[in-house]
Amino acid sequence: MTTATFLSSADLIALEDQYGAHNYHPLPVVLARGQGVHLWDVEGRRYFDFLSAYSAVNQGHCHPRIIAALTEQAQRLTLTSRAFHNDVLGRYEQFITEFFGFDRVLPMNTGVEGGETALKLCRKWAYEVKGVPANQAKIVFASRNFWGRTLAAISSSTDPGSRRNFGPYMPGFEIIDYDDLSALEQALQDPHVAGFMLEPIQGEAGVVVPQPGYLRQAYQLCRAKNVLFIADEVQTGIGRTGKLLACEHEGVKPDILILGKALSGGVYPVSAVLARHEIMLTLRPGEHGSTFGGNPLACEVALAALAVVRDERLPENAERMGQVFRARMAHLVAKTDLLTLVRGKGLLNALVVNDGPDSHTAWNLCLQLMQNGLLAKPTHGNIIRFAPPLVITEEQMHECCDIIERTVLGFKG
Repeated sequence: MTTATFLSSADLIALEDQYGAHNYHPLPVVLARGQGVHLWDVEGRRYFDFLSAYSAVNQGHCHPRIIAALTEQAQRLTLTSRAFHNDVLGRYEQFITEFFGFDRVLPMNTGVEGGETALKLCRKWAYEVKGVPANQAKIVFASRNFWGRTLAAISSSTDPGSRRNFGPYMPGFEIIDYDDLSALEQALQDPHVAGFMLEPIQGEAGVVVPQPGYLRQAYQLCRAKNVLFIADEVQTGIGRTGKLLACEHEGVKPDILILGKALSGGVYPVSAVLARHEIMLTLRPGEHGSTFGGNPLACEVALAALAVVRDERLPENAERMGQVFRARMAHLVAKTDLLTLVRGKGLLNALVVNDGPDSHTAWNLCLQLMQNGLLAKPTHGNIIRFAPPLVITEEQMHECCDIIERTVLGFKG
């Protein structure tokens, strides 16, 4: 095979099927290029991206400022490991902590590493600050959460597909119902509980938005019991829900904040855990780390990605465009029996299809949307998540809503 050989979408899908692990079930589209809100497949067909790599490309595909930062730094220095200092890490740490209003940051690579880091921090704090007896710390999670598929992540999961045949599971985890304050209050009676970790809006579960006041009251219950409130904002953070952080909708500042995905604009794996001095400084040399965490390339990319969010006022645009989307979709829901409701905040939204989770309707709808030039993906069977890049314009949003409306009203099953 030479570099000049053209491989069709079917050819490339066949290669993945033959040589790759079968741990994903993607839509049958092979993407080759992206710019802003658009993607192109290998045959040159253009699509609107309404998944944004699960909110990793909030700034749009291949944002020129982020790509410029990437290429410029890549020509100077990419990796030193943390065995040495580098000339970008300190500047990045100052910028990100001031940007989000925290004392300290621990840089990592992926969102799930951020979650693992937060849990280790929480346990360390429990033993060295709160005074929990050795090896007795407990961490509470909300049901239907999703923060990855490591052994710790699936130990906190209620999804059978994530857990089946991967046990035994991590001890010291307790799972309670999401959006249930009485369940949380009951769990917090145990003095060994060190932290409560949750997504402010559950993305993978189908864009499940809690009742107004839930986050605020959950945070207050944790404070009253000296329990750390850990916010997994890997998907909801960095402007996606119409605020810089989803917790800001209820005026909550978490004790530990986990970020990832859009922290790099989708061009490089970057994640971060932010906390106050008392929590972060429980870690000492040799107790946690990562070869790539805090590398100069990642730091320069994240600096540019966050500057784009600030300078282009992307949270504000997400708020405005989300209102446009939900208004259009509410009108559509009223016109068809195929859909039950639309829900979400900012540009993290979902349509619920009027079929059970075992039906193929949502998948088939996404196939038709793909044929009509818009890419989205179902989750939990009958829910379609819609999360375009935050740079989308009102004109583009209406064009996309037209595609969705046309597809739904013309759907034949």
